[in-house]
Amino acid sequence: MLSRVLSRLSLVRVTVGYASTLIVVATALLILGPRVEGAVVSHMSTNVYNLARGHVATLVGSVFVTSDGFIYVWLPGLICLLALAELFWCSRRLILTFGLGHIGATLIVGAGLAAAIRFGWVPISVAHASDVGISYGAMAVLGALTAVIPPRWRPAWIGWWLVVALLAVFAGEDFTNAGHLVALIIGMSLSARFRVDARWTPLRCVLLAIGAAFGYLMVANELPVVIAPIAGTLGALTAHGAARYWLSRGVRPSRVPISEALPSGAR
Repeated sequence: MLSRVLSRLSLVRVTVGYASTLIVVATALLILGPRVEGAVVSHMSTNVYNLARGHVATLVGSVFVTSDGFIYVWLPGLICLLALAELFWCSRRLILTFGLGHIGATLIVGAGLAAAIRFGWVPISVAHASDVGISYGAMAVLGALTAVIPPRWRPAWIGWWLVVALLAVFAGEDFTNAGHLVALIIGMSLSARFRVDARWTPLRCVLLAIGAAFGYLMVANELPVVIAPIAGTLGALTAHGAARYWLSRGVRPSRVPISEALPSGAR
C-alpha cells in the first residue's frame, strides 16, 4: 500500500514538493508573527521598487511567500491544477510553464507600472506595493492546459478565460488583474508548443473541475457574481461560433479528374 502511494505521488512530485514548501513557509511566518511576515513580504515582493534596485532574486523567492493568510483554504485548488498539468505533461514542462508565466507577467506588469509612475498616471506608492504569491504562475498553467482540452471545445475554453480575465482588468482596481491576463496569454501561447496525448480519466476530470474553479475564483474575485459567468459564456459562444465559421470556410478537397488522380502506369 505504501509503495503504491509513493509511486502515485512520484508522478506529481513537483506539485507535492511545491505545496509542502508553501505550507512550511506560511506556517513559519504565522508562528513568527505579523512583524516578521511583513518584513519578509516586503523583501520578497516583486514590486517596482525592488526590481529597480536589482533585487532579481525576488522573481524566484516571491513564489514561495503568500500574504493573504488563506493558504489552507485555496491550496487544494492549486494542488489540483498543478497535479493535472504534471500528469498530462511532465515535471520539467510544469516548472517551465509556471516559471515563465510568473517571471514574464511580473516583468511586463512591472515595466507597465514603471511607465505609469513615470508619466504620473498612478501614484508613486504603487512602486512599494506588496506583490508575492502564486497567482501569475497558476494562471499560466491554467492557460497552458489549453493543449489538453479537446479540439472541439478549445475555442470556447480560450474565449471564456480571455473574456473573464479581460473584464477583471477593466472592472478591478488592482494591477494584479493585468498580471493574470498576461500570464494567461503566456500559458496559452506555450500550449501551442505542447504535444500531449490527452487521455482523460474520471480523476483527471475532477482535477480539472477543481483546478478551473480555483482559477476562476482567483481571476474573478473582484467581479460581480452574475456578470463574470455571463461574460465568460458569451465569450465562449462567440469564440466557438467563430471557429466553426472559419473551419467551414477552410480548404475543401478539390475535385480532380479520375484520369489525373491515377498513377501514370495505371492510365
